[in-house]
Amino acid sequence: MSFQVKFHQIRAFVEVARHGSIRSASRTLNISQPALTKSIKELEEGIAARLFIRRSQGVALTECGESFYQHARLILEELRAAQEDIRQRQGQLAGQINIGLGASVARSLMPAVISRFHQQHPQVKVRIMEGQLVSMINELRQGELDFTINTYYKGPYDREFTFEKLFEKPFAVFARQGHPAAAARSLDELMAYDWTMPTPRGSYYKHLEDLFHHRAQTPRISVVCETFSSCISLVAQSDFLSILPQELGADPLLAPRLTQIPVAESLPKAAYYLIQRRDTTPTPLTSALITAFRRESRP
Repeated sequence: MSFQVKFHQIRAFVEVARHGSIRSASRTLNISQPALTKSIKELEEGIAARLFIRRSQGVALTECGESFYQHARLILEELRAAQEDIRQRQGQLAGQINIGLGASVARSLMPAVISRFHQQHPQVKVRIMEGQLVSMINELRQGELDFTINTYYKGPYDREFTFEKLFEKPFAVFARQGHPAAAARSLDELMAYDWTMPTPRGSYYKHLEDLFHHRAQTPRISVVCETFSSCISLVAQSDFLSILPQELGADPLLAPRLTQIPVAESLPKAAYYLIQRRDTTPTPLTSALITAFRRESRP
């Protein structure tokens, strides 16, 4: 007879994997260490695989453990979402929504959308993760993010997720106020300067790579910033140049520190997509938040 994995064993396994410690996981679950150890042992015996390597400073996942962890996390997240879905359909407008946003979306659309949504649904907790799509893939896969709104570059994720185009944003070359290159009118005039860009793993910056690939000269990217805010700060306070959302030129906090260099060349616009797992159905409240973002993104 095949072994039937029990819910408490999955939960015990996931918490031990997250903490890397039986002791810490037992505190989180509020059960004794012997009981937790027993659950893990029964699970390993049942599936005939060693999931943890015991060490003096805790435990670490084996290769089989890593694989099982990916599935176990998704099971727990799907169960949480299913329970919230039922409660919401029964009129209990509470729960948690986890979303990922590109930095430009977080600065522009997000405040108005989240403010109105919170007024309508004050019992709902919203967790916002900010960053490039590449940094959110694992959480999307595991159901720990309900959706993201981000730029996208055609690639290996096409079969895993759905992509609904919401809007486009123009980008422009920026420098600090008073930069010696402020009078330039072409990219060629800017090639002698140092540039900074957010991570080249980001979707929009892959489009820029395509643009510069066909040019005789390419920018000298001396610094790569993993966060959008770091890139803006470096441009505003140094002689580095960058390509950033055009809307920053009208930002009341940044406009006095940044100047847009109106180059003759056309820069690609950044297309932003609503991105979700293909095999998931949003809860009613998640659907309501998605609708709010759709409305806010209309021209």
